[in-house]
Amino acid sequence: MLTRLEVQGFKNLVDVSIEFGPFTCIAGANGMGKSNVFDAIEFLSYLASEPLVEASQRVRGASGMRGGDPRDLFWDGYRDHEHRIRLAAEMIVPAQVEDDLGAPARPTTTFLRYEVVLGFERPTHAGSVGRLSLLGEELRHIRRGEAARHLRFGHSAKKFRSTVIRGERRGGAFLSTEHREGGTVINVHGDGGSFGKPQPRAAGRAGRTVLSTVTTNDYPTILAARREMQSWRRLALEPTALRTPDGLSDPRTLGTDGRHLASTLYRMAHEQPAGPHDMGPEAVYARVAGRLADLSGVAVEGLTVELDPVREVFTLFLQEKGGLRLPARALSEGTLRFLALCVLLEDPTFTGLIAMEEPENGIHPANLPAMVELVQDLAVDPAEAPDDDNPFRQVIVNTHSPGVVQLCQGEDLLLAEVRARRTSDSAIARRLSLLPFRQSWRAGPGEPTFSEADVVAFLAAPPGAQLRLPLDMVG
Repeated sequence: MLTRLEVQGFKNLVDVSIEFGPFTCIAGANGMGKSNVFDAIEFLSYLASEPLVEASQRVRGASGMRGGDPRDLFWDGYRDHEHRIRLAAEMIVPAQVEDDLGAPARPTTTFLRYEVVLGFERPTHAGSVGRLSLLGEELRHIRRGEAARHLRFGHSAKKFRSTVIRGERRGGAFLSTEHREGGTVINVHGDGGSFGKPQPRAAGRAGRTVLSTVTTNDYPTILAARREMQSWRRLALEPTALRTPDGLSDPRTLGTDGRHLASTLYRMAHEQPAGPHDMGPEAVYARVAGRLADLSGVAVEGLTVELDPVREVFTLFLQEKGGLRLPARALSEGTLRFLALCVLLEDPTFTGLIAMEEPENGIHPANLPAMVELVQDLAVDPAEAPDDDNPFRQVIVNTHSPGVVQLCQGEDLLLAEVRARRTSDSAIARRLSLLPFRQSWRAGPGEPTFSEADVVAFLAAPPGAQLRLPLDMVG
Protein backbone atom coordinates (compact mmCIF):
# COMPACT_ATOMS: atom_id res chain seq x y z
CA MET A 1 0.00 0.00 0.00
CA LEU A 2 1.41 3.35 -1.09
CA THR A 3 0.68 5.80 1.73
CA ARG A 4 2.75 8.79 0.58
CA LEU A 5 4.36 9.83 -2.69
CA GLU A 6 6.87 12.66 -3.10
CA VAL A 7 7.96 13.72 -6.58
CA GLN A 8 10.43 16.40 -7.63
CA GLY A 9 11.44 17.19 -11.19
CA PHE A 10 9.33 14.55 -12.95
CA LYS A 11 7.36 16.00 -15.89
CA ASN A 12 5.20 18.81 -14.44
CA LEU A 13 5.43 17.37 -10.93
CA VAL A 14 8.00 19.95 -9.91
CA ASP A 15 7.49 19.44 -6.17
CA VAL A 16 4.47 17.36 -5.17
CA SER A 17 3.71 15.43 -1.99
CA ILE A 18 0.59 13.27 -1.87
CA GLU A 19 -0.91 11.20 0.93
CA PHE A 20 -3.01 8.23 -0.16
CA GLY A 21 -5.67 6.24 1.63
CA PRO A 22 -7.32 3.01 0.49
CA PHE A 23 -9.32 4.94 -2.15
CA THR A 24 -8.30 8.23 -3.77
CA CYS A 25 -9.90 10.17 -6.63
CA ILE A 26 -7.86 12.87 -8.39
CA ALA A 27 -10.21 15.30 -10.16
CA GLY A 28 -9.40 18.05 -12.64
CA ALA A 29 -9.80 19.29 -16.19
CA ASN A 30 -8.11 17.63 -19.15
CA GLY A 31 -4.51 18.52 -19.92
CA MET A 32 -3.42 19.36 -16.37
CA GLY A 33 -1.13 16.37 -15.94
CA LYS A 34 -3.23 14.19 -13.64
CA SER A 35 -1.90 11.17 -15.52
CA ASN A 36 1.64 12.19 -14.60
CA VAL A 37 0.92 11.05 -11.04
CA PHE A 38 0.14 7.60 -12.42
CA ASP A 39 3.27 7.80 -14.59
CA ALA A 40 5.40 8.46 -11.48
CA ILE A 41 3.87 5.49 -9.64
CA GLU A 42 4.28 3.29 -12.71
CA PHE A 43 7.89 4.46 -13.12
CA LEU A 44 8.69 3.45 -9.55
CA SER A 45 7.21 0.03 -10.25
CA TYR A 46 9.37 -0.35 -13.37
CA LEU A 47 12.47 0.76 -11.46
CA ALA A 48 11.89 -2.13 -9.05
CA SER A 49 12.21 -4.65 -11.88
CA GLU A 50 14.08 -3.32 -14.88
CA PRO A 51 17.26 -1.47 -15.88
CA LEU A 52 17.02 2.31 -15.97
CA VAL A 53 16.98 2.37 -19.78
CA GLU A 54 14.03 -0.03 -20.08
CA ALA A 55 12.15 1.63 -17.21
CA SER A 56 12.43 5.06 -18.85
CA GLN A 57 11.30 3.65 -22.22
CA ARG A 58 8.14 2.16 -20.72
CA VAL A 59 6.83 5.44 -19.31
CA ARG A 60 4.74 7.72 -21.51
CA GLY A 61 6.79 10.46 -23.11
CA ALA A 62 5.78 14.01 -24.00
CA SER A 63 3.86 12.73 -27.03
CA GLY A 64 1.86 10.31 -24.90
CA MET A 65 3.67 7.40 -26.53
CA ARG A 66 6.13 5.03 -24.89
CA GLY A 67 9.75 4.62 -25.93
CA GLY A 68 10.61 8.32 -26.25
CA ASP A 69 13.58 10.44 -25.24
CA PRO A 70 14.47 10.06 -21.52
CA ARG A 71 14.48 13.86 -21.27
CA ASP A 72 10.68 13.66 -21.58
CA LEU A 73 10.64 12.41 -17.99
CA PHE A 74 12.31 15.54 -16.56
CA TRP A 75 10.69 18.86 -15.92
CA ASP A 76 11.89 21.17 -18.71
CA GLY A 77 14.09 18.32 -19.83
CA TYR A 78 15.24 19.87 -23.10
CA ARG A 79 16.67 23.04 -21.57
CA ASP A 80 20.37 23.19 -20.72
CA HIS A 81 20.32 22.90 -16.94
CA GLU A 82 20.85 20.20 -14.34
CA HIS A 83 18.35 17.39 -14.71
CA ARG A 84 17.35 15.54 -11.59
CA ILE A 85 14.36 13.45 -10.53
CA ARG A 86 13.73 12.55 -6.91
CA LEU A 87 11.03 10.03 -6.05
CA ALA A 88 10.09 8.94 -2.53
CA ALA A 89 7.44 6.44 -1.48
CA GLU A 90 6.21 5.47 1.97
CA MET A 91 4.57 2.06 1.83
CA ILE A 92 3.20 -0.86 3.77
CA VAL A 93 4.77 -4.04 2.40
CA PRO A 94 3.57 -7.67 2.66
CA ALA A 95 4.50 -9.56 5.83
CA GLN A 96 5.69 -12.46 3.68
CA VAL A 97 6.86 -12.68 0.08
CA GLU A 98 8.64 -15.19 -2.12
CA ASP A 99 12.02 -14.71 -3.72
CA ASP A 100 12.76 -15.55 -7.35
CA LEU A 101 13.46 -19.16 -6.39
CA GLY A 102 10.15 -19.58 -4.54
CA ALA A 103 11.66 -19.45 -1.05
CA PRO A 104 9.70 -17.49 1.60
CA ALA A 105 11.05 -14.19 2.90
CA ARG A 106 9.75 -12.33 5.97
CA PRO A 107 10.75 -8.66 6.31
CA THR A 108 11.99 -7.32 9.61
CA THR A 109 9.40 -4.54 9.47
CA THR A 110 6.55 -3.76 7.07
CA PHE A 111 6.37 0.07 7.09
CA LEU A 112 9.11 1.52 4.89
CA ARG A 113 10.26 4.64 3.09
CA TYR A 114 12.11 4.33 -0.22
CA GLU A 115 13.89 7.15 -2.03
CA VAL A 116 15.69 7.23 -5.36
CA VAL A 117 17.44 10.11 -7.13
CA LEU A 118 18.11 9.97 -10.87
CA GLY A 119 20.13 12.22 -13.12
CA PHE A 120 20.64 12.53 -16.86
CA GLU A 121 23.84 11.81 -18.75
CA ARG A 122 23.99 13.78 -21.97
CA PRO A 123 24.51 12.00 -25.30
CA THR A 124 28.14 11.23 -26.04
CA HIS A 125 27.83 10.87 -29.83
CA ALA A 126 25.52 11.67 -32.71
CA GLY A 127 22.36 9.59 -32.77
CA SER A 128 22.36 9.05 -29.00
CA VAL A 129 19.61 10.43 -26.75
CA GLY A 130 21.45 10.15 -23.45
CA ARG A 131 20.48 8.01 -20.50
CA LEU A 132 19.41 8.01 -16.87
CA SER A 133 21.96 7.64 -14.10
CA LEU A 134 21.53 6.52 -10.49
CA LEU A 135 22.59 9.27 -8.07
CA GLY A 136 21.23 7.95 -4.79
CA GLU A 137 19.01 5.33 -3.19
CA GLU A 138 17.75 4.74 0.34
CA LEU A 139 15.37 2.35 2.08
CA ARG A 140 14.56 3.03 5.72
CA HIS A 141 11.97 1.83 8.21
CA ILE A 142 9.18 3.85 9.79
CA ARG A 143 8.80 2.96 13.45
CA ARG A 144 5.55 1.48 14.66
CA GLY A 145 5.23 4.26 17.21
CA GLU A 146 5.18 6.78 14.35
CA ALA A 147 2.63 4.88 12.25
CA ALA A 148 -0.41 6.81 13.49
CA ARG A 149 1.22 10.10 12.44
CA HIS A 150 1.95 8.74 8.96
CA LEU A 151 -1.41 6.98 8.42
CA ARG A 152 -3.83 9.85 8.82
CA PHE A 153 -6.76 8.32 6.94
CA GLY A 154 -9.53 6.83 9.03
CA HIS A 155 -8.75 3.27 10.10
CA SER A 156 -8.98 0.85 12.98
CA ALA A 157 -5.77 0.83 14.99
CA LYS A 158 -6.59 -2.56 16.49
CA LYS A 159 -7.96 -4.38 13.45
CA PHE A 160 -6.16 -2.72 10.54
CA ARG A 161 -2.98 -0.95 11.63
CA SER A 162 -1.78 -3.61 14.05
CA THR A 163 -2.38 -6.26 11.38
CA VAL A 164 -0.53 -4.64 8.47
CA ILE A 165 2.32 -2.96 10.36
CA ARG A 166 4.49 -5.61 11.94
CA GLY A 167 7.98 -6.00 13.30
CA GLU A 168 10.50 -3.38 14.31
CA ARG A 169 13.92 -2.28 13.09
CA ARG A 170 16.69 -1.76 15.62
CA GLY A 171 19.44 -0.76 13.22
CA GLY A 172 19.76 1.83 10.49
CA ALA A 173 18.87 1.86 6.81
CA PHE A 174 18.43 -1.17 4.57
CA LEU A 175 19.83 0.83 1.62
CA SER A 176 21.94 3.95 2.05
CA THR A 177 23.93 6.30 -0.18
CA GLU A 178 27.55 7.16 0.48
CA HIS A 179 29.55 9.68 -1.51
CA ARG A 180 33.17 8.54 -1.70
CA GLU A 181 36.20 9.98 -3.42
CA GLY A 182 35.92 7.36 -6.13
CA GLY A 183 32.22 7.95 -6.72
CA THR A 184 28.80 7.36 -5.21
CA VAL A 185 28.15 4.01 -3.56
CA ILE A 186 24.85 2.41 -2.56
CA ASN A 187 25.32 0.32 0.57
CA VAL A 188 23.16 -2.78 1.07
CA HIS A 189 22.59 -3.52 4.77
CA GLY A 190 21.31 -6.81 6.13
CA ASP A 191 18.22 -7.22 8.28
CA GLY A 192 20.47 -7.76 11.28
CA GLY A 193 20.94 -4.01 11.62
CA SER A 194 24.42 -2.98 12.69
CA PHE A 195 25.67 -6.57 12.55
CA GLY A 196 27.56 -7.54 9.43
CA LYS A 197 29.43 -5.45 6.92
CA PRO A 198 27.34 -3.55 4.33
CA GLN A 199 27.75 -4.57 0.73
CA PRO A 200 28.68 -1.55 -1.45
CA ARG A 201 27.43 -1.21 -5.03
CA ALA A 202 28.86 1.47 -7.32
CA ALA A 203 25.97 3.69 -8.42
CA GLY A 204 27.72 4.87 -11.58
CA ARG A 205 28.05 1.35 -12.96
CA ALA A 206 24.73 0.02 -11.68
CA GLY A 207 22.55 0.72 -14.71
CA ARG A 208 19.56 -0.02 -12.50
CA THR A 209 18.36 0.56 -8.96
CA VAL A 210 20.06 -1.58 -6.34
CA LEU A 211 16.64 -2.54 -4.98
CA SER A 212 15.84 -4.20 -8.33
CA THR A 213 18.88 -6.47 -8.02
CA VAL A 214 17.68 -8.19 -4.81
CA THR A 215 16.17 -11.49 -5.93
CA THR A 216 16.73 -13.86 -2.98
CA ASN A 217 15.68 -13.96 0.66
CA ASP A 218 19.15 -12.92 1.87
CA TYR A 219 17.73 -9.38 2.21
CA PRO A 220 14.05 -10.04 3.04
CA THR A 221 12.99 -6.46 3.79
CA ILE A 222 14.50 -5.05 0.60
CA LEU A 223 12.86 -7.91 -1.30
CA ALA A 224 9.48 -7.15 0.32
CA ALA A 225 9.76 -3.49 -0.74
CA ARG A 226 10.57 -4.63 -4.27
CA ARG A 227 7.59 -7.00 -4.38
CA GLU A 228 5.28 -4.27 -3.11
CA MET A 229 6.40 -1.83 -5.79
CA GLN A 230 6.08 -4.52 -8.46
CA SER A 231 2.42 -4.93 -7.45
CA TRP A 232 1.57 -1.33 -8.41
CA ARG A 233 -0.42 -1.63 -11.63
CA ARG A 234 -2.04 0.79 -14.04
CA LEU A 235 -5.32 -0.73 -15.13
CA ALA A 236 -6.21 0.26 -18.70
CA LEU A 237 -9.02 -2.08 -19.75
CA GLU A 238 -9.17 -2.41 -23.54
CA PRO A 239 -12.27 -3.78 -25.32
CA THR A 240 -10.25 -5.91 -27.72
CA ALA A 241 -8.32 -7.57 -24.89
CA LEU A 242 -11.49 -8.09 -22.84
CA ARG A 243 -13.22 -9.81 -25.76
CA THR A 244 -10.35 -12.17 -26.60
CA PRO A 245 -10.93 -15.87 -25.71
CA ASP A 246 -8.16 -17.54 -23.69
CA GLY A 247 -6.25 -20.69 -24.51
CA LEU A 248 -5.49 -23.44 -22.00
CA SER A 249 -1.88 -22.31 -21.67
CA ASP A 250 -2.71 -18.63 -21.13
CA PRO A 251 -2.26 -16.99 -17.70
CA ARG A 252 -5.21 -17.17 -15.35
CA THR A 253 -4.85 -13.74 -13.83
CA LEU A 254 -6.37 -10.61 -15.32
CA GLY A 255 -3.89 -8.52 -17.31
CA THR A 256 -3.67 -4.77 -16.89
CA ASP A 257 -5.38 -4.38 -20.29
CA GLY A 258 -8.19 -6.80 -19.35
CA ARG A 259 -6.76 -9.79 -21.19
CA HIS A 260 -7.46 -13.25 -19.71
CA LEU A 261 -10.85 -12.26 -18.31
CA ALA A 262 -12.39 -15.64 -19.18
CA SER A 263 -9.52 -17.78 -17.83
CA THR A 264 -9.35 -15.71 -14.62
CA LEU A 265 -13.04 -16.23 -13.88
CA TYR A 266 -12.71 -19.94 -14.70
CA ARG A 267 -9.80 -20.27 -12.28
CA MET A 268 -11.74 -18.47 -9.54
CA ALA A 269 -14.73 -20.78 -10.04
CA HIS A 270 -12.97 -24.12 -10.46
CA GLU A 271 -9.60 -23.93 -8.76
CA GLN A 272 -10.46 -22.66 -5.29
CA PRO A 273 -8.56 -24.10 -2.35
CA ALA A 274 -10.61 -26.29 -0.05
CA GLY A 275 -11.77 -24.51 3.07
CA PRO A 276 -14.43 -22.14 4.45
CA HIS A 277 -14.20 -19.85 1.39
CA ASP A 278 -14.80 -22.66 -1.12
CA MET A 279 -18.11 -21.52 -2.62
CA GLY A 280 -18.25 -23.84 -5.62
CA PRO A 281 -18.34 -22.75 -9.28
CA GLU A 282 -22.02 -21.82 -9.34
CA ALA A 283 -21.69 -19.57 -6.29
CA VAL A 284 -18.69 -17.74 -7.77
CA TYR A 285 -20.46 -17.14 -11.07
CA ALA A 286 -23.60 -16.03 -9.20
CA ARG A 287 -21.72 -13.47 -7.12
CA VAL A 288 -20.05 -11.91 -10.16
CA ALA A 289 -23.34 -11.94 -12.10
CA GLY A 290 -25.16 -10.38 -9.14
CA ARG A 291 -22.78 -7.45 -9.09
CA LEU A 292 -22.92 -7.08 -12.87
CA ALA A 293 -26.71 -6.85 -12.54
CA ASP A 294 -26.20 -3.47 -10.82
CA LEU A 295 -25.86 -2.03 -14.33
CA SER A 296 -29.20 -0.75 -15.57
CA GLY A 297 -30.02 -1.90 -19.07
CA VAL A 298 -28.22 -5.24 -18.65
CA ALA A 299 -30.72 -8.02 -17.89
CA VAL A 300 -28.29 -10.48 -16.28
CA GLU A 301 -29.54 -13.91 -15.32
CA GLY A 302 -26.19 -15.66 -15.06
CA LEU A 303 -22.56 -15.95 -16.13
CA THR A 304 -20.43 -18.92 -17.00
CA VAL A 305 -17.10 -19.74 -18.60
CA GLU A 306 -17.05 -22.75 -20.87
CA LEU A 307 -14.05 -24.81 -21.92
CA ASP A 308 -14.09 -25.92 -25.54
CA PRO A 309 -11.88 -29.07 -25.52
CA VAL A 310 -11.67 -29.14 -29.32
CA ARG A 311 -10.53 -25.55 -29.84
CA GLU A 312 -8.84 -25.54 -26.39
CA VAL A 313 -10.20 -22.13 -25.45
CA PHE A 314 -12.17 -20.62 -22.59
CA THR A 315 -15.17 -18.47 -23.58
CA LEU A 316 -17.19 -16.30 -21.23
CA PHE A 317 -20.97 -16.24 -21.75
CA LEU A 318 -23.65 -13.94 -20.32
CA GLN A 319 -27.17 -15.35 -19.98
CA GLU A 320 -29.87 -12.68 -20.22
CA LYS A 321 -33.24 -12.99 -18.51
CA GLY A 322 -34.98 -13.11 -21.88
CA GLY A 323 -33.10 -16.28 -22.75
CA LEU A 324 -30.49 -14.70 -24.99
CA ARG A 325 -26.98 -16.10 -24.51
CA LEU A 326 -24.13 -13.76 -25.43
CA PRO A 327 -20.37 -14.41 -25.64
CA ALA A 328 -18.00 -11.77 -24.28
CA ARG A 329 -17.22 -10.52 -27.79
CA ALA A 330 -20.87 -9.43 -28.16
CA LEU A 331 -20.95 -7.30 -24.99
CA SER A 332 -20.58 -3.52 -24.99
CA GLU A 333 -17.36 -1.83 -23.94
CA GLY A 334 -18.92 -0.42 -20.77
CA THR A 335 -20.39 -3.78 -19.77
CA LEU A 336 -17.04 -5.52 -20.28
CA ARG A 337 -15.14 -2.93 -18.23
CA PHE A 338 -17.66 -3.22 -15.41
CA LEU A 339 -17.55 -7.03 -15.62
CA ALA A 340 -13.74 -7.05 -15.38
CA LEU A 341 -13.91 -5.01 -12.17
CA CYS A 342 -16.60 -7.37 -10.81
CA VAL A 343 -14.20 -10.27 -11.39
CA LEU A 344 -11.36 -8.43 -9.63
CA LEU A 345 -13.65 -7.71 -6.70
CA GLU A 346 -14.21 -11.43 -6.15
CA ASP A 347 -10.57 -12.44 -6.70
CA PRO A 348 -8.72 -12.51 -3.33
CA THR A 349 -5.42 -13.16 -5.09
CA PHE A 350 -5.55 -9.75 -6.79
CA THR A 351 -3.91 -7.38 -4.32
CA GLY A 352 -1.69 -4.30 -4.43
CA LEU A 353 -2.23 -0.86 -5.92
CA ILE A 354 -4.57 -0.31 -8.86
CA ALA A 355 -4.37 3.01 -10.73
CA MET A 356 -7.25 3.57 -13.13
CA GLU A 357 -7.91 6.52 -15.43
CA GLU A 358 -11.44 7.78 -15.99
CA PRO A 359 -13.47 4.78 -14.78
CA GLU A 360 -16.55 6.48 -16.23
CA ASN A 361 -15.44 5.80 -19.83
CA GLY A 362 -18.04 3.79 -21.72
CA ILE A 363 -20.52 3.98 -18.83
CA HIS A 364 -23.99 5.50 -19.24
CA PRO A 365 -24.58 8.37 -16.75
CA ALA A 366 -27.36 6.35 -15.13
CA ASN A 367 -24.77 3.70 -14.24
CA LEU A 368 -22.18 6.05 -12.75
CA PRO A 369 -23.30 5.35 -9.15
CA ALA A 370 -22.86 1.61 -9.70
CA MET A 371 -19.40 2.10 -11.25
CA VAL A 372 -18.14 4.46 -8.55
CA GLU A 373 -19.43 2.18 -5.79
CA LEU A 374 -17.75 -0.82 -7.45
CA VAL A 375 -14.40 0.97 -7.74
CA GLN A 376 -14.62 2.06 -4.10
CA ASP A 377 -15.49 -1.48 -2.99
CA LEU A 378 -12.34 -2.79 -4.66
CA ALA A 379 -10.28 -0.98 -2.02
CA VAL A 380 -9.55 -2.55 1.36
CA ASP A 381 -11.87 -1.59 4.21
CA PRO A 382 -9.53 0.02 6.79
CA ALA A 383 -12.06 -0.56 9.56
CA GLU A 384 -11.36 -4.30 9.33
CA ALA A 385 -8.32 -6.55 9.14
CA PRO A 386 -7.30 -7.55 5.59
CA ASP A 387 -8.12 -11.15 4.68
CA ASP A 388 -9.64 -13.13 1.80
CA ASP A 389 -12.95 -11.31 2.31
CA ASN A 390 -11.18 -7.94 2.58
CA PRO A 391 -8.17 -8.15 0.21
CA PHE A 392 -5.37 -5.68 0.83
CA ARG A 393 -6.01 -3.56 -2.28
CA GLN A 394 -5.60 0.16 -2.89
CA VAL A 395 -7.38 2.07 -5.65
CA ILE A 396 -6.42 5.44 -7.17
CA VAL A 397 -8.50 6.91 -10.00
CA ASN A 398 -8.47 10.17 -11.89
CA THR A 399 -11.41 11.85 -13.57
CA HIS A 400 -12.74 15.01 -15.17
CA SER A 401 -16.36 13.85 -14.80
CA PRO A 402 -18.68 15.96 -12.61
CA GLY A 403 -20.77 12.84 -12.01
CA VAL A 404 -17.84 10.94 -10.49
CA VAL A 405 -16.81 13.90 -8.32
CA GLN A 406 -20.32 14.30 -6.96
CA LEU A 407 -20.43 10.62 -5.97
CA CYS A 408 -17.13 10.70 -4.02
CA GLN A 409 -16.66 11.63 -0.39
CA GLY A 410 -14.76 14.87 0.12
CA GLU A 411 -12.08 13.09 2.12
CA ASP A 412 -11.29 10.87 -0.88
CA LEU A 413 -10.84 13.75 -3.34
CA LEU A 414 -7.76 15.62 -4.51
CA LEU A 415 -8.33 18.62 -6.80
CA ALA A 416 -5.77 19.02 -9.59
CA GLU A 417 -4.70 22.56 -10.46
CA VAL A 418 -1.88 23.95 -12.58
CA ARG A 419 -0.06 26.84 -10.94
CA ALA A 420 2.83 29.00 -12.09
CA ARG A 421 5.89 28.94 -9.85
CA ARG A 422 9.31 30.55 -10.06
CA THR A 423 12.10 28.00 -9.71
CA SER A 424 15.55 28.44 -8.19
CA ASP A 425 17.01 29.51 -11.56
CA SER A 426 14.27 32.17 -12.02
CA ALA A 427 12.38 30.18 -14.65
CA ILE A 428 8.58 30.01 -14.52
CA ALA A 429 7.28 26.47 -14.16
CA ARG A 430 3.67 25.48 -14.73
CA ARG A 431 3.43 22.76 -12.15
CA LEU A 432 0.70 20.45 -10.98
CA SER A 433 -0.73 20.97 -7.50
CA LEU A 434 -3.07 18.54 -5.77
CA LEU A 435 -5.31 20.12 -3.15
CA PRO A 436 -7.23 18.17 -0.48
CA PHE A 437 -10.75 19.03 0.65
CA ARG A 438 -10.56 21.54 3.48
CA GLN A 439 -12.39 19.33 5.99
CA SER A 440 -10.58 16.09 5.13
CA TRP A 441 -7.83 14.19 6.92
CA ARG A 442 -5.29 15.37 4.34
CA ALA A 443 -5.79 19.06 5.20
CA GLY A 444 -2.93 20.38 7.32
CA PRO A 445 -2.66 23.72 9.17
CA GLY A 446 -1.70 26.52 6.80
CA GLU A 447 -1.65 24.26 3.73
CA PRO A 448 -3.74 25.04 0.63
CA THR A 449 -7.06 23.20 0.34
CA PHE A 450 -10.21 23.40 -1.75
CA SER A 451 -13.85 23.93 -0.80
CA GLU A 452 -17.16 23.43 -2.58
CA ALA A 453 -16.79 26.91 -4.09
CA ASP A 454 -13.63 25.78 -5.91
CA VAL A 455 -15.40 22.93 -7.67
CA VAL A 456 -18.57 24.67 -8.84
CA ALA A 457 -17.89 23.42 -12.37
CA PHE A 458 -18.17 19.86 -11.05
CA LEU A 459 -21.25 20.47 -8.91
CA ALA A 460 -23.47 22.69 -11.08
CA ALA A 461 -25.19 22.29 -14.44
CA PRO A 462 -23.08 23.67 -17.31
CA PRO A 463 -23.87 27.17 -18.66
CA GLY A 464 -26.43 27.06 -21.44
CA ALA A 465 -27.92 23.73 -20.41
CA GLN A 466 -31.21 23.32 -22.27
CA LEU A 467 -32.72 20.49 -20.24
CA ARG A 468 -32.88 20.70 -16.45
CA LEU A 469 -34.99 19.21 -13.71
CA PRO A 470 -37.52 21.60 -12.15
CA LEU A 471 -36.18 23.22 -8.99
CA ASP A 472 -38.71 21.40 -6.82
CA MET A 473 -37.24 18.06 -8.02
CA VAL A 474 -33.58 18.90 -7.43
CA GLY A 475 -32.07 17.41 -4.29
